[in-house]
Amino acid sequence: MTTPSELDPKPATEATRLANAQVLRDLPFDDTFDFELISRGLVAPLIDGGLVKGDKGQFIFSYDAYGFADGEAPDTVNPSLWRQATLMGKGGGLFKLADRLYQVIGQDLSNTTIIEGDTGLIIGDTLMSAETAALALELYYQHRPKVPVKAIIFTHSHGDHFGGVKGFVTEEEIESGAVKVYAPDSFTEEAISENVLAGTAMTRRGMYMYGSFLRPGPQGQVSGGLGLSTSHGTSTFAVPTDVITEPVHEEVIDGVRVTFMLAPGTEAPSEMLFYLPDFKALGSAEDVTHTMHNLYTLRGAKTRDAKAWSHYVRLAMELFPDVEIIFAQHHWPTWGNDKILKLMSDQADLYKYLHDQTLRLANKGLTPVEIADQIEVPDAIGKQWYNRGYYGSLSHNVKAIYTFYLGWFDGVPAHLNPHPPVENGKRYVEAVGGPDALLTKGKQAFDDGDYRWAAELVNHLVFADPSNQKARELLADTYEQLGYQAENGTWRNFYLVGAMELRHPLAPMPSNNPTGPAVVAVMPLEQMLDFWAVRLDGPKAADVDLSLRFVLSDTADNVLVTVRNGVLNYDTDKADASVALTLTLTRAVFNEVYLGTTSLTESIKAGTAKAVGDQSELETFISLLEDFDLWFDIVTP
Repeated sequence: MTTPSELDPKPATEATRLANAQVLRDLPFDDTFDFELISRGLVAPLIDGGLVKGDKGQFIFSYDAYGFADGEAPDTVNPSLWRQATLMGKGGGLFKLADRLYQVIGQDLSNTTIIEGDTGLIIGDTLMSAETAALALELYYQHRPKVPVKAIIFTHSHGDHFGGVKGFVTEEEIESGAVKVYAPDSFTEEAISENVLAGTAMTRRGMYMYGSFLRPGPQGQVSGGLGLSTSHGTSTFAVPTDVITEPVHEEVIDGVRVTFMLAPGTEAPSEMLFYLPDFKALGSAEDVTHTMHNLYTLRGAKTRDAKAWSHYVRLAMELFPDVEIIFAQHHWPTWGNDKILKLMSDQADLYKYLHDQTLRLANKGLTPVEIADQIEVPDAIGKQWYNRGYYGSLSHNVKAIYTFYLGWFDGVPAHLNPHPPVENGKRYVEAVGGPDALLTKGKQAFDDGDYRWAAELVNHLVFADPSNQKARELLADTYEQLGYQAENGTWRNFYLVGAMELRHPLAPMPSNNPTGPAVVAVMPLEQMLDFWAVRLDGPKAADVDLSLRFVLSDTADNVLVTVRNGVLNYDTDKADASVALTLTLTRAVFNEVYLGTTSLTESIKAGTAKAVGDQSELETFISLLEDFDLWFDIVTP
């Protein structure tokens, strides 16, 4: 059976071929230094080409699937992005960075670092899935002594850096004290909270950002810019045993000196770098990589602080001036003090330049779109390969900086209260002279190679009438060419997935759940209730007045939950307040209710929950909670 990802890819147009050819002339493709770095220290390639399948044979990850990125760039891929994909597609395996210092690169979206202590291993970040992590550890053990893991270091609060932890260690090893887990301040709170309240929207948009539906290839997914692709295995979690709260903190872990440097509010709200003085090696987390990083991520997240990012990179240069190796949790390492300090300085300057110049132009009255189109980064830093926009882009980073300081409103009164997309689209189509007239203008823009304008025009028609097949096809063709021209891997993925969904409705597919059982097990009760508040149908609950008490028998939690005025509130300090219904259950049962593996009603019937009071209150409460459909429409209304 033919899958949607195989259907109807179009060739590059002449406009796209010319645009991509110009990239070859504009950038220093004769600089091949990175190609020397990607093979340095290779011990062994990935096992089975990095192919990982689950216990039921389901696909989880493949590194070799991206081996197509070699030689000259095809017309359908921006040559700069092709170069980045080639580097990542040739640099997978177990690498020796220095004596006792190794990395497994290419086994997931992220890397894992393995430091050999006196009696065991220290693992720096644990990939996204337990299955990919286990294979990475197996690769290491095939070529190095099989000694136990003694410590885990989580550099920051994103799932591709902690989700694979149970592929390295067990919960029992952590609880017994045999394994220590180090993490930056607020790690657990941030790791959990980012994916909860807006988790459905983030996950759906993440499918676009990482090209989850796209077949790897020159007309499909090339890479995510930061790594080749995400894995789709089991996401796990471990609560840190040792939380780093001091700005700079030194530890000796299994005989290895480690200096932690907190960098909050940079690539993640909770982030830290770590330095190994005995190796003169700096683990830069995601604050120094081989790309301009995201100040705002297209999947959606809190905007990051460009000024702080630049500051912490420069602080690391001051604290660790003798560094001889820098390794991130993505891409490939760099060796040599001069090379490293230039890399760090150039990236610090990049973020500071974007920050300062965005605000300069904002203070002159320019809007975010105007600023993004006007700013040009000086060639001295802008044409460095490690500062190219493969993951973050100049365009969406500039808009992020504007929003960080000034919010969504650009100051134009017409933008205060526009019609929503469907109604705006209908009026736009009428103003242009009807569907046929708009389609003609859109086709002319497409033929002229003005794809940004074609997308603007035809998107109005699709939202006004999503059944207009000619409009859908033209918009899909337009998105496809924009994707082919994109230097940014996530922009390419967004465009191409958008084109695919316009052409062919997609059936739901499995997705890695960032708030699975392992995360829910350690989620604070308050965060779980916050999510229930988000799920509450406010208009439906506007005239409801109810109160429930949840007593968790094994944790002594006693929470009063009220619904009034369409708002869910909770209070942990009113143990004596009268309520219509009290529910007593264990935290484990509550977790199952939260995950949807059981319901409160089923738990009461099974005897795993006890209800005292008016059970109709429970029925009313449940009827007010909405379930979110992960597969909501994006490119159509």
